Amino acid sequence: MTDELPITPHAAPSLNGDGELTYIGDDGRRYVVGLSPDSDEASLERVMVTLRDGNHLFSRIEELCHRWIEAVQNDDIDRPAALVLLLTTLETTLEEAYPEQPEGDLA
Repeated sequence: MTDELPITPHAAPSLNGDGELTYIGDDGRRYVVGLSPDSDEASLERVMVTLRDGNHLFSRIEELCHRWIEAVQNDDIDRPAALVLLLTTLETTLEEAYPEQPEGDLA
């Protein structure tokens, strides 16, 4: 794991010419999302539909994150520190609710 901050998607994911799920990050770079090697075209299409259906909700979450950073940022907590605090807290909270499963374990 690197010390780099995560990259926020700039737009909804799409399939590239090789059938890989990709997205453009706010940094302008394209990222490839690693899916199971057993994924077929039909399952990739289902993933795309699900992601598109959740795009509005993701935009709302992003908006709320910006509002939270603005609310807590002050002389003691600058924006980068507020971002790290937000991401770390979200990661900790969500990992408790959705623990990682061993590879190959389908639930």
